[in-house]
Amino acid sequence: MSIAELRRTYHQTICANIMRIGKSTSGVAFPNFADGSNRSSVAIAWGIFNRLGCTTTDVLISGQTAGGHFETATKDFLEQAFGLIHHLKPGKWIYTTVQTDISRFDQYLHPAHVQRVIKQDREMASALGGNYIVRPDIVIARYPVTDDEINAYGSVVDPIDEVARLTPVRAVNQIPPFPILHASISCKWTVRSDRSQNTRTEALNLMRNRKGRVPHIIAVMAEPLPTRIATLALGTGDLDCVYHFALPELQAAIEELDNIDQPDMLNMLVEGRRLRDISDLPFDLMV
Repeated sequence: MSIAELRRTYHQTICANIMRIGKSTSGVAFPNFADGSNRSSVAIAWGIFNRLGCTTTDVLISGQTAGGHFETATKDFLEQAFGLIHHLKPGKWIYTTVQTDISRFDQYLHPAHVQRVIKQDREMASALGGNYIVRPDIVIARYPVTDDEINAYGSVVDPIDEVARLTPVRAVNQIPPFPILHASISCKWTVRSDRSQNTRTEALNLMRNRKGRVPHIIAVMAEPLPTRIATLALGTGDLDCVYHFALPELQAAIEELDNIDQPDMLNMLVEGRRLRDISDLPFDLMV
């Protein structure tokens, strides 16, 4: 199976399990990832909806349910796509959407202790503040490797030698060994400015509170309006990159739009390397 085929299956899953048609107060029908009160949002969403071959259904779902299904579909796509190119970055990997505390991973073992202390001391809580325990929508992590795996092609390490004794990649260095967080992925079925700020805050917590390498910090979204995508994608430092669930379809839909601002913003995001398609993400995770 190719990445293109996996991408089609991903979209078919989204069409079947998430895409629904709503109606605005004025009676305008719109796909449920559009803002029904915004004409450009509705027009772009319909363009994507039709290009993906989605069909209408009368079975309604809540925004929270749609978001949960989007996380699961995206996690499944990434796990399967990662499997296709596993030879580029071998190892034993974890993929989950179970809102896993980052304190379960090697780089973030200490924030859980800090959080417990803060909860017991109001003065310290006032001084330090903040929530140190991020729970990403999707987690990708790698298990440490055994000495047998390290020595598969020759004698690299020996338990009697006092070398490479602190790296978390080597399983014998920590009992029990903890997985290493490789990627923290925020999934946004739609984007509003308040939720964008929450994603940036989580990203900053991941960077500031780690002991070890920073994991990939990524957002995946279905938002149709480039000006709203830009609330997360513009700028550098917080997120590696933002990925759209159907970028070529978004670009084609916007070409038909009689609106100067949206195409200009989309081109800025893509050419500025701040917005990519979901099919790019498995390869970017190889780094």
